[in-house]
Amino acid sequence: MKFLAILAVCLPLTTSAQTGPRIVYTKAFPGSSPPWAGITVERDGSTVYKESPNDDQPLKFRLEDDETADIFRLADKLGHFNHPLESNLKVANMGMKTFRFEDGKETHEVKFNYSLDPDAQQLADWFERIIETEQDYERLDTAVHFEKLGVNDALLLLQVSWEHKRLVAHAQFLPLLDRVAKNESYLHMARERAASLAAAIRAGKSKPQ
Repeated sequence: MKFLAILAVCLPLTTSAQTGPRIVYTKAFPGSSPPWAGITVERDGSTVYKESPNDDQPLKFRLEDDETADIFRLADKLGHFNHPLESNLKVANMGMKTFRFEDGKETHEVKFNYSLDPDAQQLADWFERIIETEQDYERLDTAVHFEKLGVNDALLLLQVSWEHKRLVAHAQFLPLLDRVAKNESYLHMARERAASLAAAIRAGKSKPQ
């Protein structure tokens, strides 16, 4: 995916065998951006994000404890996806979504385009926020390493996501924000915006509800 994406994370994932439950989410929506996304969340918060089934450079990061707990709480309420969630209503194509729960020999999977279940809607929104967050991360990562004049624009979009409470796993942004804030080769306004965002993340202000 983007330059040094794996090295830029705060807490890299282990490659050891699965030791606990995990939730896997995929969404296939041709014509959208991205047209495919896959997210795997481990019980300890370790998360992998891909934009292709064959992505050999996925983004790896760690969700915060409360974020992870809420995702698994919703999976519990949904019976670990052991029943249909599709509304069967005649609605527009919103992308084929898959929830999958894996824990040893226990495996459940359900697919749907649109669900009326509020817990399914809330869980799907969690994964949409992860997708939006990683797109913000990739945009900023690319600008920081290759397009310095585009850093401020990337930060503006990141700031909008932050203010609208759409960001998750905030700590993954700190290395990039600190790099911009402390490097005089970037525009002054970009350095100030990066420093402000980093301070807000560290202070825990405006965290998603």
